[in-house]
Amino acid sequence: MKAFAELYGQLDATTSSNAKRDALVRYFASASPADAAWAVYFLAGGRPRQLVPTRLLRELAISLSGLPDWLFEESYQAVGDLAETFSLLLPEAAHSSDAGLAYWVEDCLLPLRGLPPETLAQRLPPLWAQLDRQSLLVCLKLVTGSFRVGVSKLLVTRALAQLADIDSKRVAQRLVGYTDLSHRPTAQGYLKLIAAESEDEHAQRGGQPYPFFLAHALQQPVDQFDALLGPPQAWQAEWKWDGIRAQVVKREGQLWVWSRGEELLTERFPELQALAAVLPDGCVVDGEIVVWRDGVQPFALLQQRIGRKTLGKKILADAPVVLLGYDLLEWQGADWRSRPQAERRAQLEALVQTTAHPALRLSPVLQGDTWAELAAQREASRSLGVEGLMLKARDALYGVGRTKDMGVWWKWKIDPFSVDAVLIYAQRGHGRRASLYSDYTFAVWDAPAGSPQRSLVPFAKAYSGLSDEEMRKVDAIIRKTTVETFGPVRSVTPTLVFELGFEGIALSKRHKSGIAVRFPRMLRWRLDKPVDEADDLATLQSLLG
Repeated sequence: MKAFAELYGQLDATTSSNAKRDALVRYFASASPADAAWAVYFLAGGRPRQLVPTRLLRELAISLSGLPDWLFEESYQAVGDLAETFSLLLPEAAHSSDAGLAYWVEDCLLPLRGLPPETLAQRLPPLWAQLDRQSLLVCLKLVTGSFRVGVSKLLVTRALAQLADIDSKRVAQRLVGYTDLSHRPTAQGYLKLIAAESEDEHAQRGGQPYPFFLAHALQQPVDQFDALLGPPQAWQAEWKWDGIRAQVVKREGQLWVWSRGEELLTERFPELQALAAVLPDGCVVDGEIVVWRDGVQPFALLQQRIGRKTLGKKILADAPVVLLGYDLLEWQGADWRSRPQAERRAQLEALVQTTAHPALRLSPVLQGDTWAELAAQREASRSLGVEGLMLKARDALYGVGRTKDMGVWWKWKIDPFSVDAVLIYAQRGHGRRASLYSDYTFAVWDAPAGSPQRSLVPFAKAYSGLSDEEMRKVDAIIRKTTVETFGPVRSVTPTLVFELGFEGIALSKRHKSGIAVRFPRMLRWRLDKPVDEADDLATLQSLLG
């Protein structure tokens, strides 16, 4: 554990990608395969569920530190991170455990899940007493399920590739599915990540998908497209669907459904499981899972289905899904990613036609002789429930992640919805924003201007979009205009108006406003607009159409 905690400190102390990669290489070179296996899991984004209830952790930290409840709460608000607060308040101990990361995770931490509170209260203090401050911090982050450090999966991939002296794309391929909740890191699994390449590796992949190819944002004016992209005939234009990006893998008579987040979703979509009977072996289709009822339905309906633990007959009938296929990554057992986009598309069209199954549909290609014609079609995105257009070079190969070395995909999204809203609540942030009020709740008026006794109704929370300088100015105003505090939250006198942008909007019974929005963010601070002129619920409702 100590070596991994030292690595955590090194990664947290620098913003240099090269320094972080070098630190990773040094750690992997000296760590045991079992420890390295878990390190890759956590650093590449693995998120095991919380092992101990937060309430119990608070009680233990207060008891062991001897602090009153109010002072612990103030300390937490000042630090902004629960695990870090615990590690700073618990009595300092010398590091007496020589055990590695794998031992601590498998023998000490994972067995804690599900134990009764009285047993946890007995087991945790002796464990903590074996760790120094830095190791205790990492241990608590693993216990709370909040382990994060400034390292991307791509950087971990490059470090492993450098260590093993193999192509980073090969390591990326092997890492797919590594952080799925159903996967248990092992020494053998880690050694496979860094093993020399072999000719029969592809045939031994089982249900593993391919790394997803991602698109770059396209924000230039359309009159610059000819100079930037060339003629539209060199590009394949499709709708940018608002669903769940997925790969359907069919091999050896079995079918797997993987999300872009490398989560195995097969059991969540029985409609797609039916494709196992019609898709040929050695076939991988990339596409979008959407709710389909005489056309694509809003993402909010799919979201309702995702949130259910059990799928009853009613939800399956109300929200049936299909896969809108737009790429073919494997055919007849051969990896087709190094073939041109146009060739992959042609074979996909033949596959969908031959399969003729209602759960697999073809994502249509849009036609246009000029970029202006495609831009005109893009204007229909909102009415069709899509986010804009995808542009894929017809000669592009299928790359790994958001790269341009094998070809290019562009996402040409429509402008977000936007309204002018009033800041009414604020909460401190986390990490480097722990000392600032940076997380805001916004409201709109419940009646038009001039109406008697109108009030503000909350409808969205946002924390991104402002510069650091703007954040500091807003924080100062929040402190001066605070009306009341509710734990970490402050209510403020309504004085600040912001233009809020969001990707989607839907009716909601859970929200007081009756409205739910997707991915809200602050587009700009409306210093020019008084609170009375902020938008009202009718404005939001008009966007539902």
